[in-house]
Amino acid sequence: MLALDVLAHCEHPATPQAMRTLGATVMELLDGQSADLAFESLSNVDLSECLTMAELKNGALLGSACALGGLYGGATAPQLGHLTAFGRQLGLAFQHVDDLLGIWGDPTVTGKPVFSDLRNRKKSLPVVAALTSGTPAGDELSQLYHRERRPLTEAELNRAAQLVDLAGGRDWSQDQADDLLVRALHDLHACAAQNRADADLTALAQLVVQRDR
Repeated sequence: MLALDVLAHCEHPATPQAMRTLGATVMELLDGQSADLAFESLSNVDLSECLTMAELKNGALLGSACALGGLYGGATAPQLGHLTAFGRQLGLAFQHVDDLLGIWGDPTVTGKPVFSDLRNRKKSLPVVAALTSGTPAGDELSQLYHRERRPLTEAELNRAAQLVDLAGGRDWSQDQADDLLVRALHDLHACAAQNRADADLTALAQLVVQRDR
């Protein structure tokens, strides 16, 4: 609400469209957060559902941020479309990397305990990819995730991480993040804004995706 109020008091030709963009983004974020919370009580989550949830959260958030910047920067309609696509793809790539760090990230860097997402049995992107892989490793991971709700032991957490890897979840998320970065940069460069902003956004996008995994 505060952000909308700030925009409402901004005297600029782009303000009406910016307010509509931000309002739509808030609705997407609410849908994404609702889905994320609902996953906690669901035994099975489809990979497409998990991807949609991530797109509605980080994808919508970064897409909107780029769109608002483009609006107030005087972007043309085609440029605005490319900037929005750049942000949405980067947001989804961010979620893939964040989920990888939630399992294999260095606690001194992430600030989270080792295997933090696995401890919470979070249905993150690499985990859902593994659970729905149809592999023996995915089936064993499913047994760990869906048994009685006592805390997993350290040995079980190590095994769960191995199973996500063996079932292909780790490689899949890494490949998805890398592919999304390529597509995002393609859209960014399609804006034909060969200036410092292009270079800075390129460096930021690479930092987002190429964080320590």
